[in-house]
Amino acid sequence: MSTENEGTAVPQAPSAPPVPVASQATPSQQPTAGPEQPSDATHAQAGADQQSQQPHQPAYGTPPGPDAQPAPATATTPSPSPAPHGAWPPPPPPGTPAYGDGGSGAGTGWGASYAPQPAPRKPGRGGLVAAVLVAALVAGGLGGGIGYQLAKGNDDSGSTTVSASTSGGDVKRDPGTVAGVAAKALPSTVTIEAESTNGEGGTGTGFVFDKQGHIVTNNHVVADAVDGGKLTATFPDGRKYDAEVVGHAQGYDVAVIKLKNAPSNLKPLTLGDSDKVAVGDSTIAIGAPFGLSNTVTTGIISAKNRPVASSDGSGSQASYMSALQTDASINPGNSGGPLLDAQGNVIGINSAIQSTGSGGLGSGQSGSIGLGFAIPINQAKYVAQQLIKTGKPVYAKIGASVSLEESSGGAKITEQGAGGAASVEPGGPAAQAGLKPGDVITKLDDHVIDSGPTLIGEIWTHKPGDKVTITYERAGRTHTVELTLGSRTGDN
Repeated sequence: MSTENEGTAVPQAPSAPPVPVASQATPSQQPTAGPEQPSDATHAQAGADQQSQQPHQPAYGTPPGPDAQPAPATATTPSPSPAPHGAWPPPPPPGTPAYGDGGSGAGTGWGASYAPQPAPRKPGRGGLVAAVLVAALVAGGLGGGIGYQLAKGNDDSGSTTVSASTSGGDVKRDPGTVAGVAAKALPSTVTIEAESTNGEGGTGTGFVFDKQGHIVTNNHVVADAVDGGKLTATFPDGRKYDAEVVGHAQGYDVAVIKLKNAPSNLKPLTLGDSDKVAVGDSTIAIGAPFGLSNTVTTGIISAKNRPVASSDGSGSQASYMSALQTDASINPGNSGGPLLDAQGNVIGINSAIQSTGSGGLGSGQSGSIGLGFAIPINQAKYVAQQLIKTGKPVYAKIGASVSLEESSGGAKITEQGAGGAASVEPGGPAAQAGLKPGDVITKLDDHVIDSGPTLIGEIWTHKPGDKVTITYERAGRTHTVELTLGSRTGDN
């Protein structure tokens, strides 16, 4: 399934499973005569959150046209350029949507639309909001004054006014409530701003991974700052730190950055177990949608193992995931932010959205329609640890090129690999298991495989060395074979 990374159109899903401007209004003078009137205070508050607007993300995009030719790619190391045994990175599937967050990069890509364009900040927006708020406050003041005068004019009986109690008791919020979870998790989240050397960039989100200052986010959130760009992370209390990219994985769409001069009181968020998540479980998403930092939204897990693919916007790299689907509101700028369970444990990294393609807030970006996608934390944790350890990602592979055309029939091993290489890597896992060009893989363990992108996403939920069972069809007959996954280091 192709989606947008919070703000980019995505292909049809496969069948298988600024700180707001503070407005102030001067309270109108009240008459001194007559009964004492209780005062009213009006408060306005705005919050902020994708994912950064960057490469195409899993936001279901427009499916490839009838004349589009599917680009063969290696299930483990697909690439647009020729390379033996299948090259990396794999070309994005036809109609790949872009990231749904607003990170760096342009274009469309599979999955939760990776890297939508940064949400443009329309000049004068804050002023307009402030004007509206002031008008509302003034109108409220006038209404109150008129009401008071009318009441005073009609009150000739000397009635007694009884004042209501100003204390409703202490407000206590249990740790398990949304407010309790948000209060504990927000201090460990950051709003990330990435800027390339030419001034382009976007806004996304990240969360504290350890006490050493490592922050986990999406690759498409920080992509603009990878080659000499500028990267900053701002905490909800206003503390802002420069940061640097420690490592990034385009295929997984995961990146780790590190704060410079990190504070000593960092509190890493607790990681949950995404394998134990069930459909219907409550979810809480934190991010900076359309630049509105520290925004909290809620929902449920609406599906699991959702095949999602997206591109970084350049048209040459693709990302794949077997995602957690949630209806918690996710928009451009939410990318890289944590998806929490009801106890406040991180169960995923918000990465993409399915969108209707309509613009949001006048930015031309797509907005939430209740279909968001997150990278399962079990997979993201493994990737993050590898990036911190070596700076490079490690991918599992079967050593065969499969068609990236979406279908309901399975993942077909192509007759020829990318760039003229063999479609089945000699001596690789697939070759050792007896797989051949033309075979159609329909299941990996118990997961139904309906397309090449789905197969890649499922393979990448595993680690190199894992044993998996492959079910495939050849000449009308179904076969089952066990193979041990190989490995590939790096994105190139």
